[in-house]
Amino acid sequence: MNRRKEHNLLVIIPAYNEEKTLPDCLKGLFDEGVDKIADILVINDASTDNTKKVAINGGAQCISLIYNLGYGNALQTGYKYASQMDYDYIIQMDSDGQHDPCNIATIYKELQTADENGYPDIVLGSRFLEGSGEYDPGFIRSLGFKWFRFVIHLFGRQRIADATTGLQGLSSRAFRYYEMFDNFDPKYPDANMILQMILLGYNVRQVPAIMHTRKVGKGMHSGILNPIKYMFRSTIAAFTIWIRIKTEGK
Repeated sequence: MNRRKEHNLLVIIPAYNEEKTLPDCLKGLFDEGVDKIADILVINDASTDNTKKVAINGGAQCISLIYNLGYGNALQTGYKYASQMDYDYIIQMDSDGQHDPCNIATIYKELQTADENGYPDIVLGSRFLEGSGEYDPGFIRSLGFKWFRFVIHLFGRQRIADATTGLQGLSSRAFRYYEMFDNFDPKYPDANMILQMILLGYNVRQVPAIMHTRKVGKGMHSGILNPIKYMFRSTIAAFTIWIRIKTEGK
């Protein structure tokens, strides 16, 4: 990969066998003018299809992993790259077309906006705030969203509308913390990580986001049993984080 840095914002897009959805995702970013404010990086998680070729032909930079490490590890690869290249901000988004490119500018603006608590470390793009687009998660996933809202409020005393959102903006303070060993859980990189950062005193904010349902292929938590298993395991991980931080101070 030829490294190049033109902006202080890096958009990272983990992708595994997304040759069918990635072209529209990248086209949307360029049509929205995201390339004028951000560098765009696809983390190709050892795809067996033409994801790498699609990424490069679509105008993005691309890191290709040798082994399929999973979504969380692909994200952490992006964090490490951003740290090495000295970016100020990251926005992470999915490659399957669910995250509308119009959200990038909104999250980027929020990352640079101070309030009484200072600048945010993490900005969450939420499907469930006033101003978000219509989004129907289905019955099972809806239960999961409500449960994780409860868990984060119970342990972290903060109301997070969309605790499993993969659309997130991170300051350098946040992603430099995530890149370090044992500070980021690649198996459960959403609700429990949000809880962890709240408990550690990081400034976590939310903005309304436009999201779409996936039209091609299957998501990581598709089906009926997979979301339930993920909800159970992630809840245990969140409880473990709460115990660790309260007892050890980390």
